[in-house]
Formats: sequence, structure tokens, C-alpha cells
Amino acid sequence: MDPELEAFVPLLQKADLTDPAADRENYAARAAAIPAADTSGMEIEDRTAPADPEVRVRLYRPIQTRGAIVWLHGGGFVMGDLDTDHPFATRIASASGATVISVDYRRSPEHPFPAALDDTYAVLKWAAGHATELGIDPDRIAVGGHSAGAGLAAAVALRARDQEGPSIRFQLLNQPLLDDRQETWSQRHFTGTPLHDRGTITKVWQHYLDSRPATPYAAPARAADLSGLPPAYVATAEFDPLRDEGITYALRLLQAGVPVELHQWPGTFHGSLAILSADVSQRQTAELGAALRRALAD
Repeated sequence: MDPELEAFVPLLQKADLTDPAADRENYAARAAAIPAADTSGMEIEDRTAPADPEVRVRLYRPIQTRGAIVWLHGGGFVMGDLDTDHPFATRIASASGATVISVDYRRSPEHPFPAALDDTYAVLKWAAGHATELGIDPDRIAVGGHSAGAGLAAAVALRARDQEGPSIRFQLLNQPLLDDRQETWSQRHFTGTPLHDRGTITKVWQHYLDSRPATPYAAPARAADLSGLPPAYVATAEFDPLRDEGITYALRLLQAGVPVELHQWPGTFHGSLAILSADVSQRQTAELGAALRRALAD
């Protein structure tokens, strides 16, 4: 493990997801401890996107932005909201120059699949349909997220393709949660990794699926056909149960003719990107921003 990250491991609290309210409170406290990001040079605005029910979003607009990304927070579909993701969304906007549309999708177990996907897809359609009002180019809209949010982004890309929905320029998938089957090597062997492990992810899927069988829109790794999807940047962490499903998904995208950039970060673990003092975390954030900037450029 990267020594700068390893020093923080004894301080990290793992969510067990047996008490969602307590887990959300602890998750929010960890997010609040992250140093504030520089918001100078960008406008931040809270809006609602029409849906049933309406979906809260927060827009981060850097100066002279044109492209945008519909951004989905992590938290295992159970934790996280606009406030906990504020530091990450701000840094993505700053590093990429893109408008970040952070989505406050409904969370499980109160709102299992497909609530979060429906919310996200509604925001994508709203962003594309109101691009002029939002000051963005409708041909430069990406989807992306971290962990469960990255899995949602992949699912939205599948749904938009299948339903001939809004055009998506790019997928930015950071440590994506994609496969409920948990059969990969990393899923079977990483049973004690920091922040989350195989057991945590089992509960994530139990809450999200609510005893229903998984479809490709819930677990994108189950999709038989990945052709015709937007180009992707996929980032994985070495000591993460999700590592191998992210790598496999990237390879399958490549085999389906989709342009892919895959970055496997050695010495890292799931969520270690939040340890901002580490050099590797700073490089990860810069790479995410640079990949998005390239994808949305002329």
C-alpha cells in the first residue's frame, strides 16, 4: 500500500450498512472533515430537475465552461448527498473546466432500484433539453461518478443507448460498482480492505436490489452487449474488491469497439482519493479532470 495512504488506515471507520441512518451520519462527518475546495472562479447553484418526484441538483459552473457532466456521488446507494459530495464535485469542476451537475438521487433501502437510475436519467434528459438555459453544449454532456455513482453512470449510458435517449459524449467511471455477483478474484479475496470489503458490498446489493433479480440497468456488468456506448475512462484501485469488475468492464468495452482509457492505481484502496494530502490522490484527481477535459474538448 502507498505509505502516505497506509498512515491513515487506523483512522478510517468502515460502514457496515446495518443502520443506514447512522452510516449516513458517519459518512457525512467524514466528508465534512475533507478540506474545503477552492470555489473561486465558478458559480454554484442549487436547482431541481422535473421528475416524479423532483430531483435536487447542484451545478458547479467554471468560467467559460461549455461541456458538462452529470455527476453521481458514491456511498453504496445508501449514503451520500449533495453536501457530502461537494468537495469532490468542486474539484472535478475545477480540474476539468466542465459544468458539474451533481445529482441528489434517491437512496436505498428506502428507495431501491430503479429509483436512483430513474432520477439520474431524468436529470440527463433535463440537462440535454435545457442546455441553452444552463449554458452548456448539448453535444458535450458526459456522465460519471465514483463507486456506486460510477455504476449508475454506466447504467444511464446503457439506458440512453437502448431507449435512444440523450446523446452522451463520455463516461467517467471512477472505481465503479458494476456486478452484484461478486465472483471476481478481488471480490473473493479482499475481505478486510479499508473503508469497505466484500461483506460491505454484499449488503450494498441487498439494500439496492431489495431481493429482486439484478438486470443490466442495476448491475451493468450483466449487460450482454456493450457496443454503441460512449467512450470511457475507467479508474480502479489496487486494494479494492471492485477492482477486477472495473478492469473487466473496461476490457469488454474495448472488445465491443468502444474507446477506453483504463488506469489502475497501484497502492490505493477504495475511497482513498479522499485523502487529499497523498501525492497519489492528487494525481488521481488531476487525471480524472484531464480525462474529462479532453473528452469534452473541440
